Amino acid sequence: MRKTRFNTKLEAEFDLLADEYHSQHKANVAITGEDPAYFSKYKIADFAKSFKGGVLPKNILDFGSGIGNSIQYFRAYFPSSSLYCADVSARSIELSKTRFPGSEVYLQIDDIIPMPDQSFDAVFSACVFHHIPHEDHAKWLAELRRVTRPDGVLAIYEHNPLNPLTVAAVNTCPLDVNARLIRAGVMQRNLIENGWKDTAIEYKLFFPSALRSLRFLDNYLRRFFLGAQWRLMAKNRL
Repeated sequence: MRKTRFNTKLEAEFDLLADEYHSQHKANVAITGEDPAYFSKYKIADFAKSFKGGVLPKNILDFGSGIGNSIQYFRAYFPSSSLYCADVSARSIELSKTRFPGSEVYLQIDDIIPMPDQSFDAVFSACVFHHIPHEDHAKWLAELRRVTRPDGVLAIYEHNPLNPLTVAAVNTCPLDVNARLIRAGVMQRNLIENGWKDTAIEYKLFFPSALRSLRFLDNYLRRFFLGAQWRLMAKNRL
């Protein structure tokens, strides 16, 4: 299948960055007092809590899985789920397999996600869409809906452009040199326009490590628009 220009560009960009991704990410988040593992873990733990009654999905797609930073936490929080790791970068996939050997299924994204319609009960995406040109968001939201089963869920986590510390971190991160941040409300409208239902925004990460004693307040602040990241949940209602 012929690759689109932006997919070829993203593949080349992240193939080059893959080997230095962890060290660069670690340096960039050092200002928070946390390491990359903290941010990977919080997202998966938060995602798991969104499944009421503890009924976890059988099949999960990690859209933009990178070098596998989320895998160990998927294994911990979704022990009975089958995880599919999808990325545009062949080098990132190679590193992920080396770092976390196991039963995960790997998919290299091209013009589509190479899976049949309605393959997944849940789709997870962490800080991926700010690397995708905004004019192509609709295409990928529709593609994610294609591979999601009826009543399946989508969770998108992204950096919040309304948080000045987040913006400063992104602007100084080599990994985000071509990134364009997205407001949660804009992404929510895109989701609705592409057939997703029951959309809900929550804001995350209000306190750095030095103020960790205040993190119990995060749940009360989830509607406050200045969190460092936001999460959008949606369902594939037919």
